[in-house]
Amino acid sequence: MKPFRVISLNANGLRSAASKGFLEWLADQDADVCCLQEIRVAEKQIHAGLQPPPGWHARWLCAERPGYAGVAIWSRTEPKRLRAGLGDAEFDAEGRLLTADYPGLRVVSLYLPSGSSSPERQLAKFRFMGLFETWLARERRGRIPVLVCGDWNIAHTEKDLKNWRSNRDHSGFLPEERSWLGRVFDSGWSDVFRQLHPDAEGEGYTWWSNRGQARAKNVGWRIDYQVASASLADLALASRVHREDRFSDHAPLITDYDLQIPGYD
Repeated sequence: MKPFRVISLNANGLRSAASKGFLEWLADQDADVCCLQEIRVAEKQIHAGLQPPPGWHARWLCAERPGYAGVAIWSRTEPKRLRAGLGDAEFDAEGRLLTADYPGLRVVSLYLPSGSSSPERQLAKFRFMGLFETWLARERRGRIPVLVCGDWNIAHTEKDLKNWRSNRDHSGFLPEERSWLGRVFDSGWSDVFRQLHPDAEGEGYTWWSNRGQARAKNVGWRIDYQVASASLADLALASRVHREDRFSDHAPLITDYDLQIPGYD
């Protein structure tokens, strides 16, 4: 039986990622689901050149603000149900969360806000985290396995970024953020990559600054996760970061699960 393969990528602009060969690469990955974040396109801008491989189904949640945020879920079978957003007007207008239900599986594409641009955006990030923690608690009580894929914009531990000492006071590695993520993982959610690679450091980085040859020197951060409810996490077989191609300032996170979903080969 073929593993059920899930890919997650912050595209940093889907048009840009497509121009760098992302769509052609995806077509060769034998994936079942692809979760995208920071697509930065409006619905009226979505055309054939921004669609998934033939035979796939694309679902989008675009931000109201042009050229900003937005998420998508692409899959090889049609979702049974789709839910857009958290139910909060502020963040739903930014296109931060999209949920797709399949038989026996719920998949979420998440783009958690960054707080690095200003103190105001950091406060917005904290507001989102509070809302999302409540959302996660509710989802965890459900019976269907849940997989939350995306850019969480938080490095959890010192293993998850190169220069952790100099970033302790920076958004993405603040004590409050790390503590919050720790509560998420302690509440029954699993960081699948870390579960499979408990000692990994540099090979797990998923984002690099565009400054100072950070990617070439692997001065990165691990801020993109596939976070699974307990029953699904136990089915994870392998997880890796694809760094050989450069589609974005983030890299695709690829995870295989020992999972059969009706409608998939």
